Amino acid sequence: MRARERPPVETFGAAWDALFDRPIAHRGLWSRDGAPENSLGAFQAACAHDYGIELDVQLTADGDAVVFHDERLERMTGVEGRVRDHTAAELGALALKGTDETIPTLAEALTVIGHRAMVHIELKTPFGEVGPLEKRVSEILIDHNGPTAIIGFNPYSHAWFADHHPQILRGLDSYGWNDEGARHVAPEMRKSMAALEHVEIARPDFLALGLDMLPSPKADVLRAKGMPVIAWTVRTPEQWAAIQAHCDNLIFEGFHA
Repeated sequence: MRARERPPVETFGAAWDALFDRPIAHRGLWSRDGAPENSLGAFQAACAHDYGIELDVQLTADGDAVVFHDERLERMTGVEGRVRDHTAAELGALALKGTDETIPTLAEALTVIGHRAMVHIELKTPFGEVGPLEKRVSEILIDHNGPTAIIGFNPYSHAWFADHHPQILRGLDSYGWNDEGARHVAPEMRKSMAALEHVEIARPDFLALGLDMLPSPKADVLRAKGMPVIAWTVRTPEQWAAIQAHCDNLIFEGFHA
């Protein structure tokens, strides 16, 4: 049985089919001379080109969920400090890359996107932690009727959604776990996650895998059993051609997929 033919939970609704419907723009359809990443302008552009959208969310000091990738603000705003130390209002006043775009809340982003695109919401919950961000995102999704999925690297975050909101589609992120950013994770845990052993903890509905681990024999086995695989981040048509036979969709940037 092909992965995309896996019988979905009834309450997934249109979200399941939307997993395969359109390529997914990484942090929206942004460009260096246009709308910056994770901005409302980038999401509008993705919708205009009929793409799905991947975005990142973090918890603010006042318990809201904002759309921003980095832990720190410097690269995208020129302001020093961490996202988590500011309120949503304070973050919403910061300009992104010198443009008129500012940091949106997740609720604002979903309102702009509406039903026009499938949205993959990557939770930036610190590894091993779970709770406030998951709860806030679930509250926001209750009021959003468009197709969405939760993605992220923290298997315990996925397990929380599986236990509390099984109707929300979930995709477990993974990659080779051999870069500088993975150094805070114990070596044995990194090896386990690179081998996809944490799938049992997360209980995902699909996998979102980095190019550095594709093709993956373990993912091929899971896919054959009905678990779709989405590749990230694909930056050229040639990269996609090399792994397309092992995947069901792609998260892309830098070109029009």
